[in-house]
Amino acid sequence: MRLRLVTALLASAAAFVAVTAQAQNLVTKDRVGPADAPKSLTLRLTNDGPTSTDPVWAEGYQKLFSEFIQRHPGWRIDLERMSDNIGQEQARMLEQAKSGHGPDCAAVDSFVLALFKGANVLKPLDEYFTKEEVADLFPFIREGITGPDGKIYAWWWNTDLRVLYRNKEIVPDAPKDWAELKAAALASKEKGGEGVLFNGGRWEGTTFDWLANFWAQGGKLVDDKGKPIFAEGENREKFLKAVNYFKDLVDSGAAPKRVATIVNYDEFNAAAAAGTAALFIGGNWQYGQLKNTLEPEEFAKWTFSEIPGPTADQRSTGTGGWTFGAFSNDPEKVAMCAAVIKEIYAGPGNALQQQLPTAAALYGKYDVFKTEANETFAKALVNGQARPGVPIYPEISNQIQIMMGDVLSGTKTPEAALDAANTAVQAAYARL
Repeated sequence: MRLRLVTALLASAAAFVAVTAQAQNLVTKDRVGPADAPKSLTLRLTNDGPTSTDPVWAEGYQKLFSEFIQRHPGWRIDLERMSDNIGQEQARMLEQAKSGHGPDCAAVDSFVLALFKGANVLKPLDEYFTKEEVADLFPFIREGITGPDGKIYAWWWNTDLRVLYRNKEIVPDAPKDWAELKAAALASKEKGGEGVLFNGGRWEGTTFDWLANFWAQGGKLVDDKGKPIFAEGENREKFLKAVNYFKDLVDSGAAPKRVATIVNYDEFNAAAAAGTAALFIGGNWQYGQLKNTLEPEEFAKWTFSEIPGPTADQRSTGTGGWTFGAFSNDPEKVAMCAAVIKEIYAGPGNALQQQLPTAAALYGKYDVFKTEANETFAKALVNGQARPGVPIYPEISNQIQIMMGDVLSGTKTPEAALDAANTAVQAAYARL
């Protein structure tokens, strides 16, 4: 498997050289277009771009950007790359935008979009998208990008969901509830595996993946006015039930203690490639990554199903995704930002990365979304739930991450950890 990974990385490097050569050096690691172009746009990206660590994505975006810049003569795009510490990167970018030193155009994680809208640092994009295009967005997407004045301040171009991956040779049947998942994880350990893997370290993925267990019970983080209520009444009971579920997985050995340090979905791909994982909670985008990483006979062993709930009838999964927003005061740069979104990401980028579109029409436009796997992902979106688009959410997430670390490491009881998290969140809410 390591040989295949190394081969893939070498192929990525070779592909980058080949594509940039074919495009007469139009795409480099930090620039798209001629260095002496009279107009420029700074574009800050995640891994979704020409310098992606995924060789297939990198090659695909190099081609898309090369074709794009040839359709827009006179322009140069200066690429900026975020690190994997998304929470820190988004917080830094928000402060830069507030001070007028942000990028012209950038990827904004949907879970912090409310903060950017609230800070009034994003430019309206209404004139670049038709009413029909906006109406075709899923309702939670449309609501997320719309400001209180009815204008759209970003374009949410992909969405995702979390599922339970399993090696069919080791876990033939999909666990339908928490008890079945625990039993399957313990059984997989008897065959040399680690049990079930999930994010448990201090990052947004830990909160978001775990919230499915809270939401499946009908739990609510905030009320209709955005006030935190997760530690009150029935919500408190549901919250503690979901926390104790994860604690039991670790205490029983159904999940390894190292989950408390996992802060990257790539660790699950690596464990699958190494043959140490039989079960993990991951994102739908990892299906394509596993296909690109594993040998065909190994990939054929893997499948996925909905995340088990406390009962077979109680299901939920977090739906997230990425948006693009424009920060520039220059109308020409805002227009260029919108062009990048429409011509590279909303549609072509979805198909390249096999990341679920946010508009219904795109599911019928690209063959890649007509596959059995993607049709299954799309159906699972019926149980999808987006994070609340309220200013206090990032602090709620931050405190859940701290709480999870305390509970999984045994430093605090679930009750004490929840009380500490609630105290911190309520104090932060009072300061808003």
